[in-house]
Amino acid sequence: MANKIPGNRVINGTWGEIWLDGDKVSELTGLEAKITLKKEDVNMCGVLAKDTKVTGWEGKGTLKMHKVNSRMAIKLGEMIKKGQDLRFTILSKLADPDTIGGQSERVVLKDVSFDDLTLTNFEAKGLGKVECPFTFTGYDFTDLIQPE
Repeated sequence: MANKIPGNRVINGTWGEIWLDGDKVSELTGLEAKITLKKEDVNMCGVLAKDTKVTGWEGKGTLKMHKVNSRMAIKLGEMIKKGQDLRFTILSKLADPDTIGGQSERVVLKDVSFDDLTLTNFEAKGLGKVECPFTFTGYDFTDLIQPE
């Protein structure tokens, strides 16, 4: 029988923080970064099941923010017009006060390239939100939350 994990050990995303090229993004509401494995089919004589071989990976993510300033327009706007492919580094930190021993998880996303720039998006009586999809080609875990 598995040990019961108390509910207060579940990490709360409210304590997430990020830095974009060293600048803290205080208007952050969420961040997702995922690795998708690229696979090729491997067919073998005498085997009916489809097998695969990992041949690479692709990193994609989305940065979600409240619209409180023109951060992304400042970072990307003129570069896009000039045809420049600007790259960034994102440092993510998740440090819920209830983690065991005050541990935190930190991930560095490298060679981040944003996929689009929202020029304007608003609605009457709606809070301003910005979603910034991106790709990345490198990552490092600098801190991990160890299981008990």
